[in-house]
Amino acid sequence: MKRIQTFVSLAFLVFSIFLLLQVSFAQVYRWVDEKGVTHFTDDMTQVPQKFQPKAETIEVSPDKDDKKIEGELTPNKKEDSRKEGLGRGEDYWRGLVEEWRNKLKVQQDKLGVLRAKYNGLTERYNDSRSTAERANLRKERDQVKTEIDQCNSQIEEARGMIEKKIPEEAELYRAKPEWIK
Repeated sequence: MKRIQTFVSLAFLVFSIFLLLQVSFAQVYRWVDEKGVTHFTDDMTQVPQKFQPKAETIEVSPDKDDKKIEGELTPNKKEDSRKEGLGRGEDYWRGLVEEWRNKLKVQQDKLGVLRAKYNGLTERYNDSRSTAERANLRKERDQVKTEIDQCNSQIEEARGMIEKKIPEEAELYRAKPEWIK
């Protein structure tokens, strides 16, 4: 009987120490799914298998009050490789802006070519005396005008992305403003 009491006491002691260690220091895992949604859990088995390699470990100390903990959760990474809310860094944001600037430049160049073509067709139309030739030139000029309108809408889309949407998204995800300059 004494052995059973000793065993139960020892088991209780081991269990208490184990429980105390679990309570004194907790780990939280953070991962971002394919939709860009950030998830947190304290159980690594809750992280889907394909996201486990990219899951970040965040250490939380329970001796601080909850208000302080929220602001003090820090990933175990160096601060110089800072990333925004979805884990995207400076390279992503600079690349995104550069991509849209390139699209804008291509469309502006295309617009210049189309305008020159339109003006040339207009001159040929004005100089033409043949009704059939004028009809063909008018049709061709209308097609170029449609391309000009499409080009203008793509230019406006690129400007909107560069000037408004990307900065808004960057602010939303707390990316550094200099990343999008």
